[in-house]
Amino acid sequence: MNTTLSVAVLSGKGGVGKTNLTLNLAWALHGQGFKALLMDCDMGLANLDVLLGITPEGNLQDALLGGRGLAEVLHPVAPAGFDVLPAASGVPELNDLSPDLRAALLERLEPLLGNYDYVFMDLGAGISETVQAFAALAAVRVVVITPEPTSLTDSYALIKVLNARFGLRDYMVVVNQATSAREAQSAFDKLKGACAHFLQFEPVLLGHVRMDKKLPEAVCRQQPLLAYAPGSPAAQDIQALAGRLQRVRLSMLDWLGKRGVLQGQE
Repeated sequence: MNTTLSVAVLSGKGGVGKTNLTLNLAWALHGQGFKALLMDCDMGLANLDVLLGITPEGNLQDALLGGRGLAEVLHPVAPAGFDVLPAASGVPELNDLSPDLRAALLERLEPLLGNYDYVFMDLGAGISETVQAFAALAAVRVVVITPEPTSLTDSYALIKVLNARFGLRDYMVVVNQATSAREAQSAFDKLKGACAHFLQFEPVLLGHVRMDKKLPEAVCRQQPLLAYAPGSPAAQDIQALAGRLQRVRLSMLDWLGKRGVLQGQE
């Protein structure tokens, strides 16, 4: 029976801290005893490896176009305790996967995914074909926003497109780079209001992450924030998010058992 929760991490615009949030969530969940896989699904502009300071021996390009097995290009990240499936940079063929390549990837991925409690798909910003396809396959979708107006409008556009194309109505939102809980709630309320008014459904607030000067320091040192400054405000917020995500997973176990890890909505 499947117990793996697949999580598509999305954003309407770039620069909202989506990749950093994803890898730190995986670190936090490992600390709570769970095993995670991070898939860099920004296929043509990979950066998970850069943030982690690792040099993988292979990537998705090698697996999809070069004949290597996916298990061969998985990169364990110690002491974080999670695995990374790296993407490639500057490979146009992978930037928007063709339906055939996407189907081949999913067929080869599915046997590996049951080894994990969580599969995080760090998707590129915006509404590309690849972003839409992977977002629809995940069990849950986490939309990362900041309080900036452009982030809110672009995130609403992303949700609108996914709803129109796939009928997806369930989204969790993380407000990143917030100066306070009040600012985070205000930003979320604007997005929720637009969805309620125009789409007739409302996303759910998973939580927020405070602005934290330790985060850019961690990026420069190519370390996850939770390794570099585990007591910092943003690290505490991410730990809390990981706990909430685990409660979501537990509430969905019966439903997860009736589907594949990457299958999309029924």
